[in-house]
Amino acid sequence: MAFIPPPNDPFFELMRPPPNETPAQMTARLEREREAQRINDSIEEDIRNHRARLKREKAAVKVLLLGQAESGKSTTLKNFLIKWAPEAWARERDGWRLIIHFNIVRAIVAILRVVEAELGGDEPLEDDDKLDGRASILSPPASPSSSSRAPLTFTDRHQLLMIRLAPLRGLEADLKRRLGQSETPTSMVASPFDTHATPTRQRFNPEFSVRNLDDVLSPTWTSAARAEIASVTDTLANCREDMKALWADPVVQQAVKRRKTHLPESHRYFLDSLDRIACRTYSVTDNDILRARLRTTGVREHRIVFNNGPWETTQVSQIRSGQPAWEWCIYDVGGCRTQRTAWLPFFENTNVIIFLCPMNVFDERLQEDSRVNRLEDSFLLWQSICSTKLLARTQLIMFLNKTDLLKRKLKRGVQVKQYLPSYGNRPNEVGHVSKYFKDKFKEILHQQSPLPRTHYIYFTTVTDTTSTAKTLESIRDGVLRENLKSSQLI
Repeated sequence: MAFIPPPNDPFFELMRPPPNETPAQMTARLEREREAQRINDSIEEDIRNHRARLKREKAAVKVLLLGQAESGKSTTLKNFLIKWAPEAWARERDGWRLIIHFNIVRAIVAILRVVEAELGGDEPLEDDDKLDGRASILSPPASPSSSSRAPLTFTDRHQLLMIRLAPLRGLEADLKRRLGQSETPTSMVASPFDTHATPTRQRFNPEFSVRNLDDVLSPTWTSAARAEIASVTDTLANCREDMKALWADPVVQQAVKRRKTHLPESHRYFLDSLDRIACRTYSVTDNDILRARLRTTGVREHRIVFNNGPWETTQVSQIRSGQPAWEWCIYDVGGCRTQRTAWLPFFENTNVIIFLCPMNVFDERLQEDSRVNRLEDSFLLWQSICSTKLLARTQLIMFLNKTDLLKRKLKRGVQVKQYLPSYGNRPNEVGHVSKYFKDKFKEILHQQSPLPRTHYIYFTTVTDTTSTAKTLESIRDGVLRENLKSSQLI
């Protein structure tokens, strides 16, 4: 039965059909009313969905992955997806192929530029260490023999390799266009709480980056896009033997070392695997994806649902009655100083911060600001996170990451005390160095934290999926215990 407003209803006159309404006018009016009702129902549905989403977000654990660039944040997120979101991981697999190919092309082109500079007799600038952004600081004075600029012995074979690999320069430009480059930053801050940003260094040449990684990993796979990817595969397959020859050449390796050209460990991994990757039958592996790198200026969000865990015990199940699964909302934010101003909005209602510090960078500088030691940058960033009252009740978890690379660097004879005088005469061994770093970060936490809080520090190599999976399980269970304690449920 239709609702009929009483005569004293103020909307009665407004809603009453006009007198002498024709059938055509009545049909048009009813159509307008139906359309208005449809819009109203749609708005109410959106409101219900929004309220349901807010309820889910309130129940979900909000986790931020923080740390400087190349600290291992994105690799940590990949480990979460491998273990607890295999369907999302599988959907992204095809998209990573293009990024892996791009990593190879970037590495080869960087080496070609080195060889070209050597062949042309270009002298590195005296400030080459600062330009590099990754060179060692406080290095011992170079001996005359090591600092001499005697020309390397290049042959016609090197010239031929340069010619045969020239198509990769155009391929690099095509891949950048395909991936979509983000805007170049113009300012930077040391911590997200800095009120005044400083301009980027005049010589700062930012690494290629994209705005949204999800657009790259989950594109619309048109026939044209697939043909373009097949073309990239063909080009790499045709250049495989020449790329291997360039990478293995001792003179080229010497030139790369002399000019302090920074090749990330991920690039070295791919160049060592050219036989497997640079072929038409290449199949992307989990290890390849873990090591693939593409800097992003945006924020990645992933929701992880734990369907099995410690809450399945009788006691916890009663506490979490009606909540069969446990959801985490994980945010991966850019770690470069030019991107840290974007962190602040994500701190609200944050439950957990996983802070990553690469331990192997004690002798390196920031790419975006060559005046700053990378380890010192992590200390300052950790201090700002620990000291802010905004995060006083946030659970802090630290990954002292890249243990494998630290061990490798120490085996090469790099002395920590030359870069950290406070290290003193402690043994230059990975166990002692790791403990020293751990104690320093614990000291900062205890001195700077507004409130006493539980913290966890792990030594990690996040490219090792087996050990990282065990660490993440331990973290998941620890976060659950802390949440139950804070809710006074246990």
